[in-house]
Amino acid sequence: MTSLSLFSPLRLGRYELAHRVVMPPLTRMRADPQGVPHPLAPEYYGERATPGGFQVAEATQATPYGKGYPGTPGIHSPEQVEAWKKVTNAVHAKGGTIFLQIWHVGRSSHSSFQPGGLLPVAPSAIPITGLQALTPEWKSVPYETPRALELDEIPGIVETFRQGARNAMAAGFDGVEVHGANGYLLEQFLHDHSNKRTDIYGGSIENRARLLLEVTQAVIDVFGADRVGVRLSPFGTYNDVGDSDPIKLYTYVLSELNKLDIAYLSLIEARSAASMEIQTPQSTAELRALWPKPLIVAGGFTRATAQDAIRDGRADAVAFGRQFIANPDLPERFRLNAPLNDYDRSTFYGGGGAGYVDYPALETVRSAD
Repeated sequence: MTSLSLFSPLRLGRYELAHRVVMPPLTRMRADPQGVPHPLAPEYYGERATPGGFQVAEATQATPYGKGYPGTPGIHSPEQVEAWKKVTNAVHAKGGTIFLQIWHVGRSSHSSFQPGGLLPVAPSAIPITGLQALTPEWKSVPYETPRALELDEIPGIVETFRQGARNAMAAGFDGVEVHGANGYLLEQFLHDHSNKRTDIYGGSIENRARLLLEVTQAVIDVFGADRVGVRLSPFGTYNDVGDSDPIKLYTYVLSELNKLDIAYLSLIEARSAASMEIQTPQSTAELRALWPKPLIVAGGFTRATAQDAIRDGRADAVAFGRQFIANPDLPERFRLNAPLNDYDRSTFYGGGGAGYVDYPALETVRSAD
């Protein structure tokens, strides 16, 4: 037990945070077809920024080949970089810190997104089952069997993340988070359910973790280790991944990430209600002892359970997704133990300002009473 709370300061790599209420990367699917963030994105992120607060911008592809959903933003064109500058400026004007989460969705894509109509890539030619892909027109279609990456193509994947980090720096982000969770490309390599390779990127745990570690090192080369985080979902099976021995796998992964001295690790709890089906009875609490640096956890926490997690030492900060969508002033509401706005799930993905920048702040609610 500790005397820490959600409002104790926290050193996160290079940055001093004033509180531990984190806004995680939240896919909102409001970018234009060229992957340029929505014109309202600076307002959306800016109104959720606080002095000494920490946000991670939504998952963003560093290459057109890494895109798998309509309306997701990119960080691979000058137009995208310029749009993101407006977002980082808005957050910095409020005294906040913001990282960019960089992803490549791998087989969680469809040929309709791929330049030239190519098949999506993956560690192995194994399709996702039990879910449907989306097209750029938001049409649900079956996932295709992806093309297994050739060995000589994998360094290009690493370089994609490296260039994405360079572009994120040019856009004014304070750091980057590597997306190694939720069944996207890096986790597809990690898990033995989706990785059946027999070369240096498959088979043993050391081989399956190689790409994640190489990507993490590449973005460290750009930003420095104290401005890099990694997000993982050790017990989730979303997007048809899974591992036969997740504790053994993630014991190794966390050990190697620790050697890289990154700023933080972000772990997602598996929750069936969020389609992150619980693969084992374990939770991220079992991995806490393996990670001596700042740990952010996410997955269905309330103010009370988050306070408990920090007080018990199970986490150093807690990320709140749906609550941050519906409550732009969430840290202040938590500080005052004030009521929360209800979120509208129908406006989570796609659209414009509705459900994006129209949730009222606490002072607005009170002035209307």
